[in-house]
Amino acid sequence: MAQPAEIVREYGFAGVSKVAGVSYDGSRVWAATGAQLVAFDPQRGEVARTLDCACDAGTAFDGKHLYQIAESRIDKIDPVTGEVLASIPAPGAGTDSGLTWAEGSLWVGNYRGRRIQQIDPATGAVRRTIESNRFVTGVTWVDGELWHATWEADESELRRIHPQSGEVLERLAMPRGTGVSGLESDGAGLFYCGGGESGKVRAVRRPRATRD
Repeated sequence: MAQPAEIVREYGFAGVSKVAGVSYDGSRVWAATGAQLVAFDPQRGEVARTLDCACDAGTAFDGKHLYQIAESRIDKIDPVTGEVLASIPAPGAGTDSGLTWAEGSLWVGNYRGRRIQQIDPATGAVRRTIESNRFVTGVTWVDGELWHATWEADESELRRIHPQSGEVLERLAMPRGTGVSGLESDGAGLFYCGGGESGKVRAVRRPRATRD
């Protein structure tokens, strides 16, 4: 049984009508809006900077660089200059959605493929595949836990899954009609969720039981 997700804050941005991937660099949340990455302060909700780039799906941060899905490729981006430093093929060849960084790898959510793939960030080679029974959008790791978002029709959930078997261990149900297009943890008590065509980013409370 899924428990209701607790949305603690919504963020909206002038001129933004779509949010896909989201990431967090320790101080700012990055939101992919199609042709521009928007970095904002989650405390004040103010936009700190923008980078013009192709960004139609998942976003990740490795502590130094941003990684961004752009159709069938993943670009490695300098967050200061916006320069694309390298590109690798995305494993889903245009059907990928979520992206996160953990354990020296990129983790890619494949939407209609209903799977999460761990890939080599230098080559794009697939290291592991975890199957899901739902369409997968965002994906994130926090405290050794693997979470991903689902979105089918007008129903979305955040799911904690077993990182080897893919077994669903916990489910948070978003309000009906509230989709999740991207997912990232702040490393503590919140998830940041891209809101698709709503143009919003939503902060969702991470269940306390998984943090104790």
